[in-house]
Amino acid sequence: MILNTGSRTDIPAYYSSWFYNRIREGYVLVRNPYNPPQVTRYRLSPKVIDILVFCTKNPQPMFDNLDMLKPYICLWYVTITPYGPDIEPDVPPKEAVMESLKRLSERLGSKRVIWRYDPVVITEKYSVKYHIREFEQMARSLSGYTGQCVVSFIDLYEKTKRNFGAAEQVSPRDQRRLVEAFSGAAGENHMEIHLCCEDESLVTDHVDAKGCMSKEVLENAAGYRMTMPNKRYRRRGCSCVLGADIGAYNTCGHGCLYCYANYDRKTVVRNMACHDENSPFLIGHGLEGDVIREAKQELWRDNQISLFYKPV
Repeated sequence: MILNTGSRTDIPAYYSSWFYNRIREGYVLVRNPYNPPQVTRYRLSPKVIDILVFCTKNPQPMFDNLDMLKPYICLWYVTITPYGPDIEPDVPPKEAVMESLKRLSERLGSKRVIWRYDPVVITEKYSVKYHIREFEQMARSLSGYTGQCVVSFIDLYEKTKRNFGAAEQVSPRDQRRLVEAFSGAAGENHMEIHLCCEDESLVTDHVDAKGCMSKEVLENAAGYRMTMPNKRYRRRGCSCVLGADIGAYNTCGHGCLYCYANYDRKTVVRNMACHDENSPFLIGHGLEGDVIREAKQELWRDNQISLFYKPV
């Protein structure tokens, strides 16, 4: 199975001590965000987890205890964008995050570290030319440390509209201009771009629209093929394997205006105050009426097919 830690919050940036405590204990409890009394218990064991997936804007807090993750195959998605605190209030400077990505790559290899440049937001300050210049500079700096970059354009969820009223959809014309420029920079720096839920008409050299966490991407990171269960994808045009996530919504402290996972800052602050790094739950503790079920967990590794790697 694939165990995801980052679709709902940023565990490496804010809850690394808790996560390592969960690794020591060997399990984690996760509330259903739509039915809180329904709790799922996941075993944290390489015997039932093919890949641990991390999605973060700041992996640095995890570094001191990375040796604890040696028994696992880990795949890291590190988001590095060119925005300032006007859009990403509490995200570290991009230069610091790029150095963290490089450290991860040196430790794990370039196939297990993926750069996310998303979402792309166009404003007077962050113009198309600005994005092209910043992307080219970042790609040169990260060349050799990763072979993959995920790109998407801002989606105007209701939460996003409320928290980022100035945001607008990126026009099809600007999308094409950006993808063409990003494609050239990717090719020059030995990278492939994965568009995240974007129009397939944007596909060009060094650019595909197959998904950012697709079966192909995961197999390439693992180094072996996997037989995955049939599933319905969350979003139209998405072929990513996102099923099991141990995070919780409204718990990420970065404060990004475009975030789909936070309702508002007040809710986040209240929830983060309830965090206990010794609890099996990310936020709070067990409650009367909780119904705990054991997750069905098994390795998806296909032992009938030989080890492979797709060069990136």
